[in-house]
Amino acid sequence: MTDQISAIVAASLDVKRRFFDAQAADVQRAAKIIADVFNAKGKLLVFGNGGSAADAQHIAGELVNRFLQHRRALPAIALTTDGGVLTCIANDTGFENVFARQIEALGTKGDVCLAISTSGTSPNVTVACEQARKQGMIVIGLLGRDGGSVAALCDLALIVQSDDTQRIQETHNLIGHIICELVEGELFPSQGGEQ
Repeated sequence: MTDQISAIVAASLDVKRRFFDAQAADVQRAAKIIADVFNAKGKLLVFGNGGSAADAQHIAGELVNRFLQHRRALPAIALTTDGGVLTCIANDTGFENVFARQIEALGTKGDVCLAISTSGTSPNVTVACEQARKQGMIVIGLLGRDGGSVAALCDLALIVQSDDTQRIQETHNLIGHIICELVEGELFPSQGGEQ
């Protein structure tokens, strides 16, 4: 069993190293885009399915409350949390619309969407990105595999090139934490580190 653990850890580290060797500058760019939107009084809408829904809620929570710093709350909304809205949309117009309808209701030109999909092909994430683009929103994709159909709808696609969903999700979690830390550092430079 310890050999299995070592192999899992090695595989996870390998996927992370390959991603950051190729896309560290894009992660920095994503954080800057989000910070600039917050500075402009815009908001971040985050969404995904399954584990990616949990990642969306995690990122929104870190930004609304705090990551490392005691500072003002930042307007980040996970579109995965309102059971009444999600089930109403899914029941009446189909599950592929559960995020798009919320974007239509809550999104404003200049806001940013963070679309999370390990496959890059989730129909409801694809439709949501199409809606966001119609509304003049900035779309950042946190994707896996080859980025799928969602990548082409993104202004910036962060693609973890792996076929293992769990390794993609582990890397997405690290990317999310890095983005939160960079956004805080950009918006609250005088506060420095944890307080």
